[in-house]
Amino acid sequence: MKENFKSEDWMACWIGFIIILIAGISVLTGWFDFSALKFGTWTLGEQGVEAKSLFSQFSWAFFGKLLLTVAVLLLVFGAAVKIQGHKLKEFVPAFLMLFVIAIIVRLVSAEYTLNRYLEWAFWALIIGLLIANTVGTPKWLKPALQTEFYIKAGLVIMGFSVLFSNIAKFGLYGLGIAWIVTPIVIIFMWWFANKVLKMNNKPLIITLAAATSVCGTSAAIATGAAAKAKKDDLSLAVSISIIFTIIMMVFEPMLIKACGMSPIMGGALIGGTVDSTGAVVVAGTALGGEAQTAAVLVKSIQNILIGFIAFFVAIFFATRVDNSGAQKVGASEIWVRFPKFIIGFFVASLVASFIIQPLCGADQVSAINKVLDQYKNWCFVLAFTSIGLSTNFKEIIKQMQGGKVLWLYLVGQTFNILLTLFAVWFLLSGKIFPIPVLN
Repeated sequence: MKENFKSEDWMACWIGFIIILIAGISVLTGWFDFSALKFGTWTLGEQGVEAKSLFSQFSWAFFGKLLLTVAVLLLVFGAAVKIQGHKLKEFVPAFLMLFVIAIIVRLVSAEYTLNRYLEWAFWALIIGLLIANTVGTPKWLKPALQTEFYIKAGLVIMGFSVLFSNIAKFGLYGLGIAWIVTPIVIIFMWWFANKVLKMNNKPLIITLAAATSVCGTSAAIATGAAAKAKKDDLSLAVSISIIFTIIMMVFEPMLIKACGMSPIMGGALIGGTVDSTGAVVVAGTALGGEAQTAAVLVKSIQNILIGFIAFFVAIFFATRVDNSGAQKVGASEIWVRFPKFIIGFFVASLVASFIIQPLCGADQVSAINKVLDQYKNWCFVLAFTSIGLSTNFKEIIKQMQGGKVLWLYLVGQTFNILLTLFAVWFLLSGKIFPIPVLN
């Protein structure tokens, strides 16, 4: 089978690698400044140490970094879109408008009072949802609303900050949390939908189960394709996943803090239960650096299952559900369904851990990560703004099929949270196994 290196997953890898390479050259040589734009905390009221006047941030350096940021992102994503065969004349104006909205998001979220309560990702969702569900998202903007693409590229960039020593320390714990819980949740949701709710739409059931237990949109797309789900079924599964991802991303960190759970346990719980990979990053960040690392590691280990789940779903539907017997499923299906951006994530981690850090030192790795952090954040803010702009509540409500789909998700996600919570306590509470130390 000929590998498609122009696919979105591979393009996300190439984008991530290019930005990491340029950032590395910038820091290690000092020839140029590759830093992306970062908004400082501001206020229109009384100025203080923590917040300065909004207008005091505007300078030639500010606008220079703004132009650099949009130029870099437009160049790499525009080139990827062109290579994939899409029209640049449709993508470029849409991307520029999306970036303008993203600037507004970052500006609003940097306001001193607002920043104390909600991170920039929440404001990206809120502003996007307001536009989509009031005036509506214009059709010409939709070519730039590539949520998964931005998230995948951002995660590859983020891989450079996750040192392999942490992956090695956390690997078995992550496997216990992600690889044991996930299949059990899928089987439970399949049973509940068929035996209790009496749902007949088998492709929708398995697609929603995968979205709930693994990582939302990516798992839904891969599993839906394997089960030959209809476009409306896929859209419904993704929409429900997105809505509850938003809710869980906001409230789960608050509940974890209220319960006094340790950062590593809270991060692992978020990584195992919040559907979207990007949302996991943001929710984990709300609990601190250690929690973010734990959350991302659990979700990354869980994401590896996407290809295997899609493979077994394809076999199951071909041999047991469809009963056609005509469809042949080869082992290569695992590789076809495997999320290639996860490879990029781990490659970036390996480069930082075993090449840059031994040769240049931890301080240089940290300096490179300071540059990369803002490019990662811009990718994520583009992604979450895209989610908001793509979510229409009226259309979602019309597809609920008498409420059974909603009940399936609520019961399945509750079961997922409880089972993951038990696994997290069993592995990371320190009562049975030693707690790994994540640097």
